[in-house]
Amino acid sequence: MSWVEAAKRRAAERAVEHVESGAVVGLGSGSTAAHAIRIIGARIRSGELDDILGVPTSLQAAAEAVSAGVPLTTLDEHPVLDLAIDGADQIDGELNAIKGGGGALLREKVVAAASKLYIIIADGTKLAARLGEGCRLPVEVLPFALVPVLQRIEGLGAEAAVRSGSGKLGPVVTENGNLIIDADFGAIADPARLEAQLKAIPGVIETGLFLGYADLAYLGTEEGVRRLARRRRKAI
Repeated sequence: MSWVEAAKRRAAERAVEHVESGAVVGLGSGSTAAHAIRIIGARIRSGELDDILGVPTSLQAAAEAVSAGVPLTTLDEHPVLDLAIDGADQIDGELNAIKGGGGALLREKVVAAASKLYIIIADGTKLAARLGEGCRLPVEVLPFALVPVLQRIEGLGAEAAVRSGSGKLGPVVTENGNLIIDADFGAIADPARLEAQLKAIPGVIETGLFLGYADLAYLGTEEGVRRLARRRRKAI
């Protein structure tokens, strides 16, 4: 296991310490969140945790949960979650993040908003002084509006492109039936303003800017785990 994978697992272990028996947990997508799902499953099997339910943010997260033995539920049954654990493509010192590299940003943001406690886990390389430095911003777009939205995003100063599939022909289609535009804005001076500008474009479904959602972050390093906490907790 590389140091990065080991760091991801250490971060996941710290996050899972917040999971208590009887909890309903939002299950993030991606390789880092997968570590957390497996750890939760192992603790269920060992008897350390009991009566756990998970709400997956993607088919990938659902498959990981089934494999790990984590029972699943839905937001229809549990519209308020005790906590959620998810990864990030990039995070800053204020716990704002860019997500969506795996294409699950819409469901991930819905779960983040539904969670009493939202925890981001990542390896230390994902920490940035400013969001957007060396990291494209995913934007989920209604297919009908693709070209106008792409032009409007470029008009905001980004180099933007429709995300192409890997192992398939054509663009990536999200589990919601939408497309993804990856936009390179460089270092984002005012993420909240950019979020508002993007959301004002008809046809934009959601952005990968996660501003004000995370309460805690655990960043795995070569030596250990760094903990970051938001000064003021969000209300739900």
